[in-house]
Amino acid sequence: MAPLLGGETLQERSKGKDVRQSNIVAAKAVAAAIRTSLGPRGMDKLMQLPSGEVLISNDGATILSKMNVLHPAAKMLVECSQSQDIEAGDGTTSVVVLAGALLDACGGLLNKGIHPAMIASSFYKAAEACTSILKQSAARPVELSDRESLVNAVQTCLSSKVVSQNSDLLAPIAVDSVLNVLGENPAEATNVDLRDIRMVEQLGGTVDDTELVKGLVFDKGSTKTAGGPSQIQNAKIALIQFCLSAPKTDMDNNVVVSDYAAMDRILRDERKYILNLCKKIKKSGANVVLIQKSILRDAYNELSLHFLAKMGILVVTDVERTDVEFVCRTLGCTPVPHVDSLSPEKLGTAEHVGDVVLPGSGHKVVKFVGVSNPGHTSTVLLRGSNDLVLAEANRSVHDAQCVVRSLVKQRYLIAGGGAAETEASLRLRELALETTGLDSHCFKAYADALEVIPYTLAENAGLKPIDIVTELRKAHAEGMVGAGIDVKKGRISDMYDMNVIQPLLVTTSAIKLATETVCMILKVDDLVVVM
Repeated sequence: MAPLLGGETLQERSKGKDVRQSNIVAAKAVAAAIRTSLGPRGMDKLMQLPSGEVLISNDGATILSKMNVLHPAAKMLVECSQSQDIEAGDGTTSVVVLAGALLDACGGLLNKGIHPAMIASSFYKAAEACTSILKQSAARPVELSDRESLVNAVQTCLSSKVVSQNSDLLAPIAVDSVLNVLGENPAEATNVDLRDIRMVEQLGGTVDDTELVKGLVFDKGSTKTAGGPSQIQNAKIALIQFCLSAPKTDMDNNVVVSDYAAMDRILRDERKYILNLCKKIKKSGANVVLIQKSILRDAYNELSLHFLAKMGILVVTDVERTDVEFVCRTLGCTPVPHVDSLSPEKLGTAEHVGDVVLPGSGHKVVKFVGVSNPGHTSTVLLRGSNDLVLAEANRSVHDAQCVVRSLVKQRYLIAGGGAAETEASLRLRELALETTGLDSHCFKAYADALEVIPYTLAENAGLKPIDIVTELRKAHAEGMVGAGIDVKKGRISDMYDMNVIQPLLVTTSAIKLATETVCMILKVDDLVVVM
């Protein structure tokens, strides 16, 4: 056994050390790759996917999910970012940058000979301390009825997105779409299912043409033949899952027709069959028919469209199977699998249904306005000049809705601009001075790592990071809890006064997830490849 040099330090076999070092280097490389996209002045990444598709984004979870990461430790950071996306929806870049900084701190502590298990244990304690510090001393409670505060929190989230110049329009849309879903008693809600909000993308126009529709929108116009209606007042809506076309046998077959009389009889019977179906639909009182897409045979044909047009019924075809539940919850209708079960109580209602021509593209969509909406759903109609802008606007609005969802889960707001991390870092340093043993070393290293967020914000904004972070530390030491970096003016300001605020859940979730990931990476001392 080798003699212990320089006091009792950890002497471990070289393999465990090398594997841990390799894991830390790989994970830090992932963090360094997206560090430049943090904050309102962060850079965007241009990604070319294997399919040849091009994607522009600065959302951490999107960038990492598209990266082809091979190292298992680096993959853990990608999964950490996705966990943050599910839990809070925002802060997906921050969580990875923070994890990278914590791994850097671990490198220094390991070099001092501190055992990885001790570091992991201390880091868990530090994360708990940070979350309680932030909740008790830095966070401010918020009510869901305070719409202005919610909009400010969403604007802070959108300030770092590609569509940040449209945040004045998108922020209220995101807030209202989530509040609509909460139902009559928003104060009692504890979570929001964002699947109740439908995003309809339409190419053409600009992001400024985006609107929140209190009702339903289908991304294509109604299917109509000559003389068919395109606008219906006081609509009675039927969602049918049966086909308005001639029946077919279950197996392939050929009908051989020897003379014209037999051919006429087949056509006449087909016409009679379809007319009978259309009459039953008319008899139920429906004046708008939604037809579900069919893969077995034609869901409709020209003849059925002709009969329905003659009866003054507006037809919307190719309703996706996945959209059926959402449509039923919005319109209050019941899907009808067979014509015999179609009855007036299975119909949905709307004040007005009609084709609307979108400005900027000439494309038509069907809008349902004045619906009963028993399921409390919302529809956002997104517009954009090209596919890249449209896709990024969709991701940004989703992130904005996640911010409102975070506030529904935990009703506390906290200052942005690196204020929360600096406050936590300062209080953790004070705690480290009162703590004895190895915990004190680890707390100090953890507190230093937390400052990577304000440091990176300043660096990405083109400011002098050391000067700014030192000034920020001084402001917090003097008791200015909301002091953060104003990247537009390049100085320290009170973030609460500037309305740069974010949900507490985003910051606490990032700290917890980053700490868990780092501790998992630390505890690995061997890499076993199973072929």
